[in-house]
Amino acid sequence: MSADAITDERLIGRSPLRRLLGRPELGAVVGAAAVFLFFSFAADSFLRASSLSTVLYASSTIGIMAVPVALLMIGGEFDLSTGVMVTTSALVSSMVSYQMTANVWVGVGVSLLATLAVGFFNGFMLTRTKLPSFIITLGTFLMLTGLNLGFTKLVSGTVSTKTIGDMEGFESARTLFASHLTIGDVDLQVTILWWFGLVALATWILLRTRVGNWIFAVGGGADAARAVGVPVNKTKIGLYMAVAFCAWISGQHLLMSYDVVQSGEGVGNEFLYIIAAVIGGCLMTGGYGSAIGSAVGAFIFGMTSKGIVYAQWNPDWFKFFLGGMLLLATLLNAWVRKRAEASK
Repeated sequence: MSADAITDERLIGRSPLRRLLGRPELGAVVGAAAVFLFFSFAADSFLRASSLSTVLYASSTIGIMAVPVALLMIGGEFDLSTGVMVTTSALVSSMVSYQMTANVWVGVGVSLLATLAVGFFNGFMLTRTKLPSFIITLGTFLMLTGLNLGFTKLVSGTVSTKTIGDMEGFESARTLFASHLTIGDVDLQVTILWWFGLVALATWILLRTRVGNWIFAVGGGADAARAVGVPVNKTKIGLYMAVAFCAWISGQHLLMSYDVVQSGEGVGNEFLYIIAAVIGGCLMTGGYGSAIGSAVGAFIFGMTSKGIVYAQWNPDWFKFFLGGMLLLATLLNAWVRKRAEASK
């Protein structure tokens, strides 16, 4: 073998340490371990199986949405309409089922189409107008917030939907979106399975498919990606529709858990999804991150929100701790990335 071949970077294997330092979720894993150990000592009940199942459930309600939000951020975009989109999905499903006196699954199907249409609208407007995603999705956020309240009051006469718990198809829909599995003395919500499945699917897409390469390329530089044949517009529209699909799942869980929906729910949750993705290693500038990292970020959220309760602290401090973790995780992720780049 020639000397040139030996020095070719493509033929030089990276050490396990360099590969580890290059993982975007490394900082989040270190942070999650620290939070877990902290609450293990601070709250006696934190390590109980029932407590950990509650932590996982809280994590899954954020994690289901954090997965597509992370992919969208890797693709270089944001979506500020995610929180209210979840509520829109639930409201459409509930009102269609109740007003049409139809099988609940009819409402679920109409809700899927309506929610995907919102995702397509966001992606289409972004690619056609060239406006920043912040402006596009902020507009969608405001429109959905108004529609959620206006239509709910117009149809139901109040700010909440009518109960659909006694309608045909409700129990089977609840089984899919809001049931729980009992393992020993522990109840695990089905949302945990949805969460794990979405993380696995997103990880496979990012690391093993051409679409994953497109997502990283678009986030790294749309013009450069377009120059080498990447369908930039289709990729971005697809990412927004993926966000909408997961919003549909979360919305159906919300509806099937309580069988009624408040029209004002969901406002502010979009920041929690973004926080989970950023804590998990996604860069605000795009082109870097992982689905596994978003799951770790959501797990940190779940541990913190429930750990404070188990430690019997004042829950008013939760947002303070969440903000502090966001800053620390971002700094740690930046440090890890610099070390990884320096070790190449």
